Formats: sequence, C-alpha cells, structure tokens
Amino acid sequence: MSANSSEVITGPLAQLVGVSVVMRQLRALVRRIAAANSTVLLLGESGTGKELVAQAVHALSPRGRNNFVPVNCGAIPAELLESELFGHRKGAYTGAFEDRKGRFEMANSGTLFLDEIGDMRLEMQVKLLRVLQERVVDRVGDDAPRPVDVRVIAATHRHLEDAVTDGRFRADLFYRLNVFPILVPALRDRDEDVLVLFEHFARQCAQPNAGPVEAAADLQEWMMAHSWPGNCRELLNFVERLSVLWPGRRVHLNQIPASMLPRRPGVIVDSGAAERAAVLAMADWEELALEDESSSGSLDPVVAGEGSGFNLESVVTPAVTEIPSGGVDLRHLLAEYEAAWIRNAMRATAGNITHAADLLCMRRTTFLERLRKYQLSDFRG
Repeated sequence: MSANSSEVITGPLAQLVGVSVVMRQLRALVRRIAAANSTVLLLGESGTGKELVAQAVHALSPRGRNNFVPVNCGAIPAELLESELFGHRKGAYTGAFEDRKGRFEMANSGTLFLDEIGDMRLEMQVKLLRVLQERVVDRVGDDAPRPVDVRVIAATHRHLEDAVTDGRFRADLFYRLNVFPILVPALRDRDEDVLVLFEHFARQCAQPNAGPVEAAADLQEWMMAHSWPGNCRELLNFVERLSVLWPGRRVHLNQIPASMLPRRPGVIVDSGAAERAAVLAMADWEELALEDESSSGSLDPVVAGEGSGFNLESVVTPAVTEIPSGGVDLRHLLAEYEAAWIRNAMRATAGNITHAADLLCMRRTTFLERLRKYQLSDFRG
C-alpha cells in the first residue's frame, strides 16, 4: 500500500474510501468545490459511487444542514417525472387528490441530486433547463411560478457529449450542467483500493455477534486480478455474500464455488441445479449434522438414490482411536478422509469426472466443487 494508507479520513469524506492517488485527488476536489454553489456533473460507470460523492459535496457545503434530495431520472416513468420534479396541483390529472410539492421544492435551500440525467427525455430537458435558468418551478396544473433555491448535482454513466452530437441530449442543458465536471474512477483504475474496500465493506456487512469476514491470501490475489466491471457495487455484493456464508471467518478462494464468484461480462453460469449444488457444497460439517438431526431421516434420493447401488451396510467406518489429550481437528480429519476417497475415485476412473462422481454417489457439480476445494482438478492417479 502507499505511504498514505495510514491517513485517517473523518467526516463526510470518510465514505469515499481509498488510498489510491485518484481517490486522494477526488477527496481534495470534493472539498474544494463543496464551498461553491455551482452545478456539478458527476461522470463515471455504474457502481462507482457517484451518489456518495454527491452526498459528500452536499454535507461539506453551506447547504449541508438542509435537505439532500435524490432523484433517479431513469427509474421514474417519463409521464410521471414532471410531477415528481416540479409537483402538481390538486385535480391536475386523474389521481392528483391534493397539492403536492415536487423534489425541487423539497430540496429548497439544499441540494437536488439528479441521477442518470442522461436518461431524461428531450421534452423534460427543456423544462429542467428553464428551472436551472430562472430558478422557479411550475407545478403541473398551476400557473403561478414558485421560486426555488437549489444546488443541482447531476450524474450519468453515459457519454453526454456523444448524446449531444446524436441529438439525444440538449447542448444548452449540457453546458448548464457541466460547470464542475468530476470523473468518479472505475475500480479497475484504482486496484490498490480493492483490499481496502473489502475490509471497509466487511465491517459494514458483519453479521450480529460475529466479526468481519476476512480474505485469505489466495482470495486477495484473485480479487486484485479481477476487473470488477460492476465496480464498488459488485465488490459490496460479493463481500455481503461472503459475510452471510462465512461470518467472521477467513475465506480461501477454493472454498467459494465458481457460481458464487463475480464474473466477467458475457460469462454465463447455470443458476439452476448447478447453483443449488454449489450452495450445498459450501455447507460446513457441523451445519450438515444439524440439518440431519432436524430432518425426517430420509435420504436425498439423488445423492443416495434408490437403485443407485448405494448400500448403507457397505459403508466402511474408519478406525477410531482414543482422542489425544490435545484433542483433534475433526473437520480437518473429515476433509482428509473425503479427499482420499475422491483421489481413489479419480484413480479408478482414470480421471473421468462423471464416472468418479457416480462412484461416490455425488452430483457432478458437487464433485467438481470438491475437486476445486482440495485442489485435485488435475489429479488423474
């Protein structure tokens, strides 16, 4: 990590996590422009944390004690966006049973965050431009303009200059918004922040009565090599997944089924039977024992299926010696025992995974996960 990795960030900037040069520059820029009242345009890919930047700008500004009002312009139907932004009078349209303030009025003396501004339709862009120029809003169904004092921060993952060239975004609105453009960097452009963010998210996602999940060295190496196309949001989802499955534990890469790992765009993994089998493959021996005790005692017909040749009486129980005074690691012993049988099955079938899985009465997908877990994928006997 860099020499600045020990820097302690407090206050509104603490949510802009990172030790990389670009993140230190971003925090410095946010601090600088927060004091101004100018419009800000946040640019960057989805999942980079543009709303967090907007919140930090607001919180550090003289408007910080007043409302921060977010609006996702791409999530609101076009026919409702005007009423959502500017409000309406009672009876303005069917369902308008009372006067209602719009988001501009809600944000009066504060900050309005217009997320995904690039998805706004042209007719709404004209009306937004008037509000930014005149600093007044007209509620739907009302002819009386209402003055508003609002700082606007807009954000988009689209290339607005290209949209202007193509006629999909008004040039005059673009220049009105593009007073202070800020590029929020993609996670792949600040890979030294990946592990810092992992620890930050792990603390956020820690389960009750458990510490944060930890990444072993092999998992850290994998995370550093992954491109994170979904950026910080993808990493947060991954950490939350690990926190639920392995609360407070150190997780190795070979413990995580392939279907649970973040994937590159365009890579498709079966989310049906393979996914369910992968989840079962992650279960701890203790959890399996608890499930067995609470179940009706019937065997899974797929794993120990009737007619599969599986016979409980044929199971050979390994010799058990007296437990030494220092105790034994039962999980480790069971893992060694399972790995030994998998090696035997692979040796007996000359490395044919399907036949080896059949010999052990296992689903093929579960068997593949066990091969990964014990690093036996290339074992042929």
